[in-house]
Amino acid sequence: MLITIALAVAALASLPWWLPDRVVALRVWVFNRLNGDEGIPVPGDLVGVDRFKEVYAHPAAGGRSKGAALSDLFWYWLSPGPEMHQEHLEAGERYDAVARTTRGLLAMPRAEAEELVRRCAARTLDGVQGEVRLRDLMMPLWAEFSYELVFAEPCPREARDLIVGNADDVVTALKCCGLRHMERRHRLTRYLLGRLSRVRIPLPGGLSPQEQAFYLQGTFFNTAVVQMSDAMAHVLMALARHPDVQERARHADGRYLDHVIAETMRLYPLFGIAHRITTGDIELDEHTTIPAGSVLCFNYPAFHRAGLADPDRFDPGRFAFDGRARGSPSAVTPEGLPSPGSAPRSGQPAKELNHIPFGVAANRPCPAWRLAPIMMRAATREVLRRYALASSASHTRSLPNRGPCLLTSLDAPEPAPAALAWMRLRDRWEDVWRSLVQLVLGTYMVWDARRRRLCEHYFIDR
Repeated sequence: MLITIALAVAALASLPWWLPDRVVALRVWVFNRLNGDEGIPVPGDLVGVDRFKEVYAHPAAGGRSKGAALSDLFWYWLSPGPEMHQEHLEAGERYDAVARTTRGLLAMPRAEAEELVRRCAARTLDGVQGEVRLRDLMMPLWAEFSYELVFAEPCPREARDLIVGNADDVVTALKCCGLRHMERRHRLTRYLLGRLSRVRIPLPGGLSPQEQAFYLQGTFFNTAVVQMSDAMAHVLMALARHPDVQERARHADGRYLDHVIAETMRLYPLFGIAHRITTGDIELDEHTTIPAGSVLCFNYPAFHRAGLADPDRFDPGRFAFDGRARGSPSAVTPEGLPSPGSAPRSGQPAKELNHIPFGVAANRPCPAWRLAPIMMRAATREVLRRYALASSASHTRSLPNRGPCLLTSLDAPEPAPAALAWMRLRDRWEDVWRSLVQLVLGTYMVWDARRRRLCEHYFIDR
């Protein structure tokens, strides 16, 4: 009897060390069964790492939503108004008009962007101390930044709460940690409908007021807030888990911080899989052609890790260049490649690194590829100027734990080892429950998205 009890206790105590990975594997299997196996993985057997960017940049690889069952899931997560989301609009006059407006709103001088980040960070970080979840900490900052970017006036508390509620609901559903709460999202839509005349540049013509509100919500108060919050959570988690890098980043010049940001985005890219639908045939060689209508699934994490002997090691030195850092806003293309004149100084040459943190220039790169690194550097500096960071929680690309971290003032003693040991143990046990929640809720949402077929019905009805 005692042996049985001891074995049961041992099995229970070991759950955090083996169950979450098994549950995640089961969730992937369930997703594949429900979603179907329509995609061609890139890199994969058909398209290797060496031709990843070539195929990604091919003119026929530009279809975005129409014709892919996978699009139904993304439209479900991005509702309301996914048909007006810049990343999901098909090529044409409407997409061009929306893209021009986005570029216009993002055309902020560097010094002005840095000052706006500093102001928003000061309001967000004031008085914060102790344990935080980094994604939650960053979300109000980027909500305020995005609001002022769009409306050229300080963000009122009511608007910030609506933006954060919307963005948090979207990213929580995307991580399969919670179901959608559409009323939270609709509240922001209604608020934006009443603010359309206050946008600092004209909105795209030919769109109804509802479509204009959906455009703003999807591009600036959905994607921008979610991705910048996730990106900053990853950077700060990396610094918290690597004290030597954190200390050097606090005192070094901007080039080293650029290395840190670039390496963080290599190891923890914001995009997992970017899918594109081919609008024409892509000839790979005389014997092999990818036919029109194929769904190409570009795997960012796999591409970023390819060719490295130690891809899981966090090493900002990979991006060390003479004069400017790859990842620096003044020294890169959207793919993260150095501009002419940025010659490698030491370490691995740039041409051997697979690094496309903002996509590829020829196929819908992130429209904020110039501004985002500037904002991330400024925000990171503001955090490092105020706090020492420490974390023992797990750090994964999807970051479902939202980045547990201890923030202490720079003159405070280092956190006690017991506090970090407790954080690690608690995070492991939370991961058991979280993985089960993700399995159940993720399965339901994939099924519900396939049932609703938002994308498919939209194109049928047009």
